Amino acid sequence: MHVAVDGKVAIVTGGSRGIGYAIAREILGAGGRVCITGRKQDALERAARELGDAAHVMAVGGSTDDAEHRASAVAQVVEQFGHVDLLVNNAATNAQFGPLIAADLGGVAKTMSANVVAVVGWCQECWNRSMSERGGAIVNISSVGGLRPGKYTGAYNLSKAALIHLTRQFGLELGPNVRVNALAVGLVPTQMSSVLFEHNPDVVLAQEPLGRFGTVEDIASAALFLLSDAASWITGETVVVDGGGSSLSGVTETVVAQLKMSSTEG
Repeated sequence: MHVAVDGKVAIVTGGSRGIGYAIAREILGAGGRVCITGRKQDALERAARELGDAAHVMAVGGSTDDAEHRASAVAQVVEQFGHVDLLVNNAATNAQFGPLIAADLGGVAKTMSANVVAVVGWCQECWNRSMSERGGAIVNISSVGGLRPGKYTGAYNLSKAALIHLTRQFGLELGPNVRVNALAVGLVPTQMSSVLFEHNPDVVLAQEPLGRFGTVEDIASAALFLLSDAASWITGETVVVDGGGSSLSGVTETVVAQLKMSSTEG
């Protein structure tokens, strides 16, 4: 099966590193053009230079939960590339670690703002400026945490569960010309999860049915499929990409307790 996005223009939020960077690279390799966004302009520009030339890659810095940044980024993409066909909502944060019952509500609100409200904002901007006329595809990067409770990651999991439902909602609202899907991602070694993998790799690996950790490339390949016409009859769905860990073995509370999550917004 040939998976390509020839001539398509994508926005990838949180695209300077990790999963976002890998997805941007995958889109470029499949014939698309990409704008990566994130908080740190220097890191974005460095990533953009690594990814390709200015004819195919652009970078716009700003916070994902800043409405002015979202509007400006989409406007710049339309001005430079002519349109927006693909959107990957990857940027996220976890401003609250610990039991939700004792959580600081400011941290919960920040997590929901970046992980849910901002995603609605990105979708609105792309829809209003391009997708409502041209069509397109959206992929939301959720988490297996959105499918089950977690003792120490309640706020983050709550936001990712909301993102899964938002995927269904927009799958209904934006069809038939715009498809909206999500990936429920398992534990993948990235900067966010480095503490867990550095200190207890054997504990985590022992619970992996496929005998290896996932990679950012595993997630990027799945995202590209959902963005491409190869998935033209799929919308409103959440695809679990975790090596079978959540359904066949599960992650113990000992492992989860050690995952001191931080921002994944590039």
